Amino acid sequence: MTGLSRRALTLGLPLGALATGTLPLTGPASHAAAASPAVIPPRAQIRVGRFTVTALADGYADMPYSYFPGRTPEQVEQAARAQFVARPGGVRFLFNQYLVEDGERRILIDAGPAGSLGQTGMLPQALASLGLRPDQIDAVIVTHMHQDHIGGLVAGGRNSFPNAEIYIDRRDVAHWTDPAKRSGAPDYLQASFRLSAEVVRLYPRLQAIDGERQITRGISIVDLTGHTPGHIGVRIEDAGQSLVMVSDMVFPVVHPLATDVNFLMEQDHAAAQAMRARFFPRAVEQGALIAATHMAFPGLGRIVSDRGSLRWQPADWAFQA
Repeated sequence: MTGLSRRALTLGLPLGALATGTLPLTGPASHAAAASPAVIPPRAQIRVGRFTVTALADGYADMPYSYFPGRTPEQVEQAARAQFVARPGGVRFLFNQYLVEDGERRILIDAGPAGSLGQTGMLPQALASLGLRPDQIDAVIVTHMHQDHIGGLVAGGRNSFPNAEIYIDRRDVAHWTDPAKRSGAPDYLQASFRLSAEVVRLYPRLQAIDGERQITRGISIVDLTGHTPGHIGVRIEDAGQSLVMVSDMVFPVVHPLATDVNFLMEQDHAAAQAMRARFFPRAVEQGALIAATHMAFPGLGRIVSDRGSLRWQPADWAFQA
C-alpha cells in the first residue's frame, strides 16, 4: 500500500465489544479535485480475525456551530477551539466508509454523500485505488438513510453498485419513503427523502431488515435507534477480535464528553440521547474498538474515562505488527 494507506494491522477485542474512530483528511475532495491525479484518497486497513477492514473517505463538510442542539453555537465553537479543530465554517465532519472483505465477499458499510453535500465524491476513486470497481461490491449495509450515507448508491441517478445486495433497516425505509413525513419535513431533510426514493427505485432487490441479525458469518447488525428510526451499527467479529461501526452515534467535538448534545438532523433527540447514555459507558467498560462515520479519518478509536470525563481516544492503528 502507498501514500496515506498503511499495511494491515490487528486491533483485537474480546467478542461482544463495541467500536468508532478519528484523524484528518488531507487535501481537498471536491469532484474536480477527486479527478486530479494529485489527490490521493486516504485509506487505512486493519485486521479483525479473518476480515480485512479498509477505511475509505468520500470527503468532508463543515457543519455550522449552530447545528448541535443542547449547546449554544458559542459553546460548540469554544469546545472546538479547546480541541484545536475550530474552523471558520464550523465542525468538520468526515465521511468515512468501511470496506469489509474476508476473501469471499466484499461488503461496504455506507456509500457517502457523493457530492450531494460538502467537498465529497471520492469514494469511487478510493475503491479504484484498491483495484476495485463498484460492480465488484457484493453488498452494501446502509446504517441509515440520511443523504450523506446513501448518496453514493444513486450518484448520477443510476444504480452505482449493480451487483450488490442492499441492507437497510425496515423502519428507516418506511420513514424515508412516507409521503406524509416528507411533506412535513424541514428543507434540510428533503434531500434525504429524495435520495431514499431513488434508492428504493433503483435497487428493487433491496432487503429491508428487522432488528439485530447476522448478515453473514461474523458480520451482524446492532440496533442504535434514535438518530433515525432505523439507525443501526455493524459488528464485525472473528477469532476473538471485534470492531463495531457505530455510524452517527458519535460526532466530533461534542462527543463523547456529553450525551445530551444532538445534531440538527436527528429525528428523535430524546431517543438519541438515551442511546448514547447507554452506549458510551458500556464502550468504556469494554475498551471497545469503534469505527465512526464522522470522526477524523480513519474514524477508529475508543471512548475512555479521563478524570471523570469521557473523551475520544484515536486508535493506535498505524504500523502495528
